[in-house]
Amino acid sequence: MRSILILLFVLTTVIAKSQTFTLKSDELSGQATKQQVFNGFGCTGDNVSPQLSWANAPEGTKSFAVTIYDKDAPTGSGWWHWVIFDIDKDINKLLSGAGDPAKDLAPKGVIQSLSDFGMTGYGGPCPPPNHGPHQYTVTIYALKVEKLGLDSNANPALVGYYLNQNVIDKASIVFYYKR
Repeated sequence: MRSILILLFVLTTVIAKSQTFTLKSDELSGQATKQQVFNGFGCTGDNVSPQLSWANAPEGTKSFAVTIYDKDAPTGSGWWHWVIFDIDKDINKLLSGAGDPAKDLAPKGVIQSLSDFGMTGYGGPCPPPNHGPHQYTVTIYALKVEKLGLDSNANPALVGYYLNQNVIDKASIVFYYKR
């Protein structure tokens, strides 16, 4: 009997540990496609934000935020491609194209603030020609607050500060693009 209880405890622990906060995309793999690439700055993509989904949010999550960041941009501070926050705790996905505020595909009540392109919403990859592959990190943040208290004019650095002050956990996926 004692062996069975120990076995059940071990199995429960393994199952609990295997259910980590996870971010996925049916559209992103190792490389950006024309669909995700920016349309401007010399790039001729479709500039459509990727579909994203997440699971196993940590206990205490009150909202989510998503960012896409290029650490390889030749700016000295990287490049923010998408900052979307105040996503309700009951939401677990963003549709393809949700990064275009004009399409109204994002969940109600979310805020898409400025990217480093100077506009709200998604701006896809568009590294300088012959600069090599850039790494784009998509991160979902589980937050301990329902609202960050910021608006669509907030710059990415300010949003990042608020995210890091309120994060419970986060998960990321990475893709690359060069031209």
